[in-house]
Amino acid sequence: MEASNEIAKTIKAARQAKGLSQLALAKAAGMPQSHISRIENAGVDLRLSSLTEIARALDLELILVPRRAIPAVRSIAGGAGAGAPNPATAEERRPAYSLEDADG
Repeated sequence: MEASNEIAKTIKAARQAKGLSQLALAKAAGMPQSHISRIENAGVDLRLSSLTEIARALDLELILVPRRAIPAVRSIAGGAGAGAPNPATAEERRPAYSLEDADG
């Protein structure tokens, strides 16, 4: 359920960052406002089809990323994105690349 809670928080934060109400997001995603409310409160088991429609309405893209690549993806994307938690450790916050060589 932890992953569902994180997705719910991310959806809510992305909606708020875009200045959308639950009703506006619901209309854009083609679902009832009450469903958006339940999703944001982690009150439903979110279906992939619903998640896809919500992501599209929020101008987000769903991708699967290997866990070991998450720090690099977050670094390149300029952070974790709207509402997603920031990396917890300095190791996870390191740049995805460096212009200086390792010996330098």
